[in-house]
Amino acid sequence: MRTKENRLRYKLGYGIADLYGGGAFLIISILFIFFMTEVVGMNAALAGSIPFIGRTWDAITDPFMGALVDRTRSKYGAKRFFILIGSFVAAFTFMLVWVSIGGGPGLQYLYYLLAFMLFSTGFTIVMVPYNALLPDMVHSYHLRGQYTGIRMVFSALSAILGALLPEIIIGRFGPDRVKEGYLVMGIVFGFIFLISLLVTFFNTFEDPLPEKKQPKRPSIRENVYVFKNRAFRMYLGIFLFGQGSVDFILALILYFLTYVLVQPDQYITIMAGVLGAQLFAMVLYQFLLKYHSKKVPIYVGIPLQILATVLVVFFAYEGAPIWPIVGIAVLLGFGTAASTVTPFAILTDLADVDELISTQRRAGMYAGMATFSRKIANGVALGLVGLSLWLFGFDSNAAVQSDLAVFGIVFVFVAFPLLFLITALFFTARYPLNNHNFPILKAELLRRRADGTPSDDPAVRDTLEKITGYPYEKLWRVENVDI
Repeated sequence: MRTKENRLRYKLGYGIADLYGGGAFLIISILFIFFMTEVVGMNAALAGSIPFIGRTWDAITDPFMGALVDRTRSKYGAKRFFILIGSFVAAFTFMLVWVSIGGGPGLQYLYYLLAFMLFSTGFTIVMVPYNALLPDMVHSYHLRGQYTGIRMVFSALSAILGALLPEIIIGRFGPDRVKEGYLVMGIVFGFIFLISLLVTFFNTFEDPLPEKKQPKRPSIRENVYVFKNRAFRMYLGIFLFGQGSVDFILALILYFLTYVLVQPDQYITIMAGVLGAQLFAMVLYQFLLKYHSKKVPIYVGIPLQILATVLVVFFAYEGAPIWPIVGIAVLLGFGTAASTVTPFAILTDLADVDELISTQRRAGMYAGMATFSRKIANGVALGLVGLSLWLFGFDSNAAVQSDLAVFGIVFVFVAFPLLFLITALFFTARYPLNNHNFPILKAELLRRRADGTPSDDPAVRDTLEKITGYPYEKLWRVENVDI
């Protein structure tokens, strides 16, 4: 008899929410800076500062949301409750970003900064509880990997929709009504995101959490505490640098096609290569997650992405043949898929590590800090793109850019991703939890929950110290939540 955790309904119901998680983030990463400079007409440095400044708001909202999720009790489950409420907020705030307003540059800047902050808040309300949901649905290492694999397939589908459909919608309005095109695109995707999140709410479940004594209110010290968890620190290195490499590519792809290759009409062809390969890779990586360590997709995909990034240099000129570039795009797809699959797969295990350290299950807090860190990194990446374009002399009002500006686009498109990818590999090699020692962690938790008896096996003690970063004698202490 199939258990509840094994039912396809719940696997699909869980995964479909990433149509929003992957799609909204990707559309913002690809189009926001371009929309600001090419449609609104904003200076590139100012445009890049909006996501950078807007992310400072996340320093408040993301950790607070994580703590709120951990403290909330609802008949629907705390995570599902906030997904339900957040679905409407997320859809509406995404639409606001693409409204074109008149007025002077100062008014426009304030509006888009506020709109970006509201979008980011809506993203927080949904994605923090969503990222915290799986540990309270599924308890098997490999089954969590299967759920994450299906989620990543939906993420790849959202990437295809998010990269290709906006161009089609906006293009139908023509160059004279491009502002209307962006607004309609925002409305269409707002409704797509709303429906996907509601489907997740109605097709997931959540195990009730045991009542444990917790601080009455969230504290900064409590949130900073998560960085003492060695597994979480290594996870952040994989997540932020892997995804950061993708941020630079997405933010610059339109500039690269328009001003370096001078072939903007090839956008759909190039993105089809990236996203088609990404979808295939997601399916492949799901199979790998079923039988191997969750680090394996990184070891497969990132070397391919490094190769593709280096090859870009040889085709970075006006009128370059398109089919070799499509081949490069396919290699990029395998890498970007790995940078997405592995971090989300291992995030689900961090609540177990946290419980061994502190006796508490704080999946919400970890999801909040992970979401906050990711958005800060994305804001930094987009800010660096805008600043770099400005430093290299990019002029948003010029139809043809200077040689220095074109060189700057190529340099940022290649150099920053390479640096980030190598760093992500370094952290992957140091990440301590795998399919071999996860059962040791779970067995220790079962023993501690039962009678609190520590293990007398030196090998077990050494393994758990490497996973947590704590001396074995200091594990399973509620005071560990306080730094």
